[in-house]
Amino acid sequence: MHVPLSNPDSDAALLDLLTGSERPTAKTILPRRDAALDPLLIAAATASGPHVTRNHYQHDFFPGVMLPQSEGSWDWTKFTGDDASTRTERKRLAYVSRQAPRRQRLGLDDTQGGKENASPLSPAENLPTSHQKKRRSSLAQVTDERLRNPPTTQPESTRSVHQSLAPLEVKCMARTRIPTPHGPVFLHIYHNNRDSKEHMAIVVDPAQFSGPPAPDAPPHIRSRTLDAVWSADETEMDRITRGAYVGRLSPTSRVSSQAPEGLASALTVPRDHSHPAQQVTGLSNAIPSPLIRIHSECFTGETVGSMRCDCGEQLDEAIRLISQPITIPSQSVSSPSKTIAGRGAVVYLRQEGRGIGLLSKIRAYNLQDLGHDTVTANLMLGHQADERGYEIACAILRDLGLGNPDGAGESVRVLTNNPDKVEALEKEGIRVVERVPMIPRSWKSRNPHLVDHAASLQVDDARVEGATLIGGGAVHGEDLDKYLRTKVLKMGHILPLWLDNPEQ
Repeated sequence: MHVPLSNPDSDAALLDLLTGSERPTAKTILPRRDAALDPLLIAAATASGPHVTRNHYQHDFFPGVMLPQSEGSWDWTKFTGDDASTRTERKRLAYVSRQAPRRQRLGLDDTQGGKENASPLSPAENLPTSHQKKRRSSLAQVTDERLRNPPTTQPESTRSVHQSLAPLEVKCMARTRIPTPHGPVFLHIYHNNRDSKEHMAIVVDPAQFSGPPAPDAPPHIRSRTLDAVWSADETEMDRITRGAYVGRLSPTSRVSSQAPEGLASALTVPRDHSHPAQQVTGLSNAIPSPLIRIHSECFTGETVGSMRCDCGEQLDEAIRLISQPITIPSQSVSSPSKTIAGRGAVVYLRQEGRGIGLLSKIRAYNLQDLGHDTVTANLMLGHQADERGYEIACAILRDLGLGNPDGAGESVRVLTNNPDKVEALEKEGIRVVERVPMIPRSWKSRNPHLVDHAASLQVDDARVEGATLIGGGAVHGEDLDKYLRTKVLKMGHILPLWLDNPEQ
């Protein structure tokens, strides 16, 4: 349908009204002008110059229109705009990454994307079919190669970045008493200069409630950075609030680790690097080294109660074993045996899913449901089988006076089935004198003659108290058995395979 551009009669009437000598009255009625294009506005815009369009009239695009003091705000013919030669370029901030691109860290090239989501199972829907096949093939080759030769060392690009960082420093920011089903523990919160995560240490040392250690007792497990003086104007309440206190806090007992002076010196002697011999004075050689565990965060196993892994069970078992009383055999016929409280620590690292993060861990679970094991699933997502690091954990142990290589701290016994973890601790200078196995509770129940704790697992549907959602019970099921088999057969964990024959 043809739409006329204008009504000649209405345009003529409007032109007479605008240019005529007689002023319009209130009763002046003009015919409607319903043209699709308004020729008068087009004519006015054309007469104003090529830089003005009808939209300038409709929307007031002139910057000075609303500013009466600005030249050209009322007379648009005087508006010249900004001089392009006088404009200054806006400063652009450049982001400098402190880690190498992912494709370099994984040893991939640009054709493979190097992204976490670049999985052979989920190509983009809008890519050409030929490109999908090429991408799927290249990623499959990379996955197969990583399965045949899994990376065991950190890529050169990442190592060079870490070498350029400042020396690792950790600082205990707070400490408090936490009652658990296995007894009281001291929870320590740590900050460091490598990441923004709050790693923790769960210290089992109830002897601290009685004050300074006795001459014939082992030293207390305390944080050196927490007990240090942070500022010249800090008060005793500041120190107590962050946890630098001795004994047990109560409305009538509040003694910081600095007062009185004799008490403070007694606490700092065991960690005085200038007098390493003092820390063993009066101690019996029969007292075993503190029992520790380096435990990585597992939201699914510890909080949700997932039975895909035994992480929640391991955390509870570690605290239970460390809390067990220690019997010191008598050194002579006349002296009886002595029992002291259990002592040790669990260093809790925020390394979900062996360091790949919770998001990738959930995706790996879906790949496991498709038939892959935990190692293959990580490799298919572009990760290593295990991306955890233990530098921060070792720094936390040294801060607690455990495993120090210079003789100022105690050697440690490590609760783990992973020989790579022991090797990593020893490379960082931690003195490990024994590896204590962590046998799954479901496997213990199949071999009750091996452990005394197996009897508590035989209760009928009764919940055994514990530190995680799984409590003191045992994780079991087909998913767990497959997970443990993979850790033994592909990751070198030291565990007997009792799954097929419980009598072995």
